[in-house]
Amino acid sequence: MTTAVLDFPGSSLVLSRPGTDDPSLRAWSAADELLLQESYNRIEAAPASRVLVIDDQYGALTLGLAPLVPDVVADSAQLTTALALNASQNPGSKAPFQVYSWLQPPVGAYDLILMKIPREADYLAWLLRWANGALNPGGTILAAGMIKHLPDRSVDIFAAAVEVQSVSRAVKKARVITCRAGQPELDGWPGTWKGYEMESGGVRVAAMPAVFAREKLDIGTQLMLPHLASALKLCEPGARVLDLACGNGVLGLRALVEKPDIEITFSDVSSQAVLSARHNVEAAFPGANALFNHADGIVGRHEPFERILLNPPFHEGGVVGDHIALRLFEQASRNLTATGHLLMVGNRHLGYHRSLRRFFSQVRQVDANPKFVVFEAWHG
Repeated sequence: MTTAVLDFPGSSLVLSRPGTDDPSLRAWSAADELLLQESYNRIEAAPASRVLVIDDQYGALTLGLAPLVPDVVADSAQLTTALALNASQNPGSKAPFQVYSWLQPPVGAYDLILMKIPREADYLAWLLRWANGALNPGGTILAAGMIKHLPDRSVDIFAAAVEVQSVSRAVKKARVITCRAGQPELDGWPGTWKGYEMESGGVRVAAMPAVFAREKLDIGTQLMLPHLASALKLCEPGARVLDLACGNGVLGLRALVEKPDIEITFSDVSSQAVLSARHNVEAAFPGANALFNHADGIVGRHEPFERILLNPPFHEGGVVGDHIALRLFEQASRNLTATGHLLMVGNRHLGYHRSLRRFFSQVRQVDANPKFVVFEAWHG
């Protein structure tokens, strides 16, 4: 965990970034600084403004704007944990009572909406259309991002969705875009759902814009899918199976094709992923014994799982590495039954065969290709 001080108009915050000890990785970016500065400039002229923050990452925006008591909505469940941590380090700031997600978005109209520009083009287009429907007449959208992380065609995406009033000069390699509401809204927008047919089982897999590999099966999952039948073969009816970091739910859906009588939990840090998995299960297996959990890993108290299926993310906000996978491996090792197994796929170059042995006494390579490796791990 790295900690540093963020200075902004009239105040400062001590902020920590969980999950890393790299001092070069802060809990905010220049885009956060621009949003805070521009927000306070506008609030001075309209102090009664109702404010919404979209996709704050570690709490810089939420806590920086605490005197305005903003509403907060985030796709990632990680924000709740980060906010609690950083609020405890800043006694003058108070985390909101609730962080909304797309499972339960805020209701009402806002005078000012602040948003971090996501890397995914479709998610940006979705957010702007959602924001159009959440603005009061005359309201403003402030969208900021690091220039190197802006999605392709971002100029066209903004132009198609909102009325762009200004684009700031580059400051510390970040820009803020000031917008008024446009006409396009989400109702009837064809970009909300995209998907594909599974290769076997006759199941269509669809996903919302923030979800990884929503238009085609990623090659890591493709390598792992044929091994689910043997991995689940010994599971009794009602056995508890977890699709961890489920994305669109394709691993859990294939598990239901193989063993429709299991109890399966779909869990992901992304609320749009959880919505997508639920959508797919309800369409293909309406009678399935399925649970859905929006969480950053395996948190809280759980009955142990007989099988955990995992294709772990290997990047977080532009940072590539195995830090997320290591945390998920550790959590999986503590949440398996005595006869439970983890089946996972990962990038070959990340050396997961070594990482898994830190948490499991038994690790077996099941399959491999030049880019990915499938492993099974369990306690001996």
